[in-house]
Amino acid sequence: MAAQSSPQEMSFLDHLEELRWHLIRSTLAVVIVAVVAFLAKDFIFDTVLFGPKKADFPTYRLFCNIAQSLNLNEAFCEGPQFRIQSRQMAGQFSAHIWTSIWAGFILAFPYILYEMWKFISPGLYDNERRNARGFIFIASLLFFSGVLFGYYVVSPLSINFLANYRVSEEVFNDIDLSSYIAIVRAAVIACGLIFELPIIIYFLTKIGLVTPEFLKKYRKFALVLVLIVSAIITPPDVASQIVVSIPVLVLYEISIHISRIVIKKEAKKLRKRK
Repeated sequence: MAAQSSPQEMSFLDHLEELRWHLIRSTLAVVIVAVVAFLAKDFIFDTVLFGPKKADFPTYRLFCNIAQSLNLNEAFCEGPQFRIQSRQMAGQFSAHIWTSIWAGFILAFPYILYEMWKFISPGLYDNERRNARGFIFIASLLFFSGVLFGYYVVSPLSINFLANYRVSEEVFNDIDLSSYIAIVRAAVIACGLIFELPIIIYFLTKIGLVTPEFLKKYRKFALVLVLIVSAIITPPDVASQIVVSIPVLVLYEISIHISRIVIKKEAKKLRKRK
């Protein structure tokens, strides 16, 4: 059987079969967590998903206190002003299904990483496996940090700006349920994946595609790219884009440091072999 063969003995089809089972187990994990999320409808929607819509959301209270202490615009104190509606017959049921699936993906992310690690780790040397021992924990920590940043910072900034924006007093904001969910989902998932940047740079450095010099040389281009990404996942106001850009730029600098460490370790290995 393929599972009993060593990595060197496994054929291409054996690797595909192995990958298929890892994907199946990952999908089952997502489905199981999605079923739990489906059953916890009131908590998922009323508490989590619609949290950034409420004026007492922690982010709004924080920005309101800051604005009051600095005598600035207190728009955050009022919170977003809009109603959510569903204009399709199956709109609410469809939203329930897909929200549960995305919740399953987010909460099952560590297990998905575990299955990925089980697939790629047999192809690594023993020392490489030891050096990457904390991969699942660190990658999960970064992902959930990004998810929380997207939920508590990007989502409320986007929702408050877009909900309170007016072209005329004649127009009322009755936001479609799918549109609201799309804003929150995009912010949470995008930030979760963006926060994986140090892990991505680590592996790109390991395979020789990236060096610290390369990252430092193209830092200016990275800054422009970060601003573009920030503009995509946040409303078109400069303050929000800066707030989102800061942690991403910090992660980029951390990635340069990680890349430098990887290069030094690889150089040490080469000297020992000589």
